[in-house]
Amino acid sequence: MRCGIDDLRAFYGEPSGALARRLIARRLQDVWGEAANCDVLGLGYATPWLGAFVGARRIVAAMPGRQGVETWPAVGRNRSLLVDENRLPFPAGAFDRVLLVHALEEADDPVVLLNEAVRALAPAGRIILAVAARGGLWARSEATPFGHGRPFSRRQLEKLVHQVGLEPTAWTQTLYTPPWRPFLGLADGIERVGGMVAPGTAGVILLEASRQAYARIRPGGATQRVAAPAPVLAPQPTNRTPTFRID
Repeated sequence: MRCGIDDLRAFYGEPSGALARRLIARRLQDVWGEAANCDVLGLGYATPWLGAFVGARRIVAAMPGRQGVETWPAVGRNRSLLVDENRLPFPAGAFDRVLLVHALEEADDPVVLLNEAVRALAPAGRIILAVAARGGLWARSEATPFGHGRPFSRRQLEKLVHQVGLEPTAWTQTLYTPPWRPFLGLADGIERVGGMVAPGTAGVILLEASRQAYARIRPGGATQRVAAPAPVLAPQPTNRTPTFRID
């Protein structure tokens, strides 16, 4: 059974939820920025992050029936709806960006759900899967939504997107900080060193995929991400070192 909407809302109102929201938002900002001139779909429970896409033309929050739905945004016209996760009520190619959070882990069939998300994705669109990491402490804590359902490894996510006809283009991890109150105040320092000293302890994996991705080989054998022709969204400037990568 999916984590209910009341539990999700309560978690993101707590200190550990606020930390998860902030750190995941940092990764999304690095890769999508404000999603300028894009139509954006959030599937699962993505509302804690959708408000950052202020440049988008349209934003829709689709929430699975077994989870429940909340009104979003709090002010203005509601843009959230309850959906059958196996049959989304959107035409093919309706969205330039699709963000899945708290969606795949508790799906009856992740392949069916992701196929529906891909059907709603524009030909040159981009999708991000944000899931609980199999080796992380957050997946072992039932006090957080990341401790419900099946966690994933990076390789499992890559296999999943290949099954639905996508190519992985970039990935990152976050939430190295344990989900326990005494550690929350140390989060920034833990996040800085976590990827270097204990990469397997990340709580969340984010993997971006698209229908078309190309790899250019650099001298020495390293790969470089190359955009597909006529990208929907130009690369976003950032003052931080980019955290999404491909290898």
